[in-house]
Amino acid sequence: MAAQPLFGLLPAGQPLITAPSSQPTSSSFLYLIPSTTRKNPKPFAHLAVFLLPGVTLPDCTAAAIYIALNPSAFAPGGAGSVAADFKFLGGVGEGKESAVFKLGGGEATSAEGGIVIGVNIEDAAAVAEQIQELQQQSQSQSQSMALVPARQSEGPSTQVLAQRIIQNAFNFLSSFSGQVGSGVEVVPLKAFQDWWRKFETKIKNDPSFLERPQD
Repeated sequence: MAAQPLFGLLPAGQPLITAPSSQPTSSSFLYLIPSTTRKNPKPFAHLAVFLLPGVTLPDCTAAAIYIALNPSAFAPGGAGSVAADFKFLGGVGEGKESAVFKLGGGEATSAEGGIVIGVNIEDAAAVAEQIQELQQQSQSQSQSMALVPARQSEGPSTQVLAQRIIQNAFNFLSSFSGQVGSGVEVVPLKAFQDWWRKFETKIKNDPSFLERPQD
């Protein structure tokens, strides 16, 4: 395997990485990536991995890309293998020299100490099979989520709360209504002010009372 760098890693908003942090075997490379940098204090959510210009992998091989969220826990098990702490992300190789991975909207890369990206040169067919399994899992999860009904709110909706406030006001103010002119009903402003004071007091004493149907 050539000594020159083979892969480029570009975390969103961070500098390009070409030199691995360590190389456990001639076909495996580890890249320690900090979650934040001085120039980019926010955890990154996307990572691009690509073959550097002029790099060609051995025939019938591809680069499998893995991620580990605990930098102190990884320990690749030897040539062509990756420790259980690593999760498969995808691969690059002939015909697909680059790939962009979404790493959980920043949550994954906010881990203390950063993350470790493992790149393993493996059999191209085996890498393709892992990619296919990953795609099938993603499709299955999407279908399952589509079948699950939307979770109902634990409390009443805003519309229901508004209706209950109006009902509470109506019940209180209706006894103060009177008629003027040609039968037009009116409510004294003082009655509304009294209702508002009592309503505020009730909210303070029992904040959940609107969650129950009004009498």
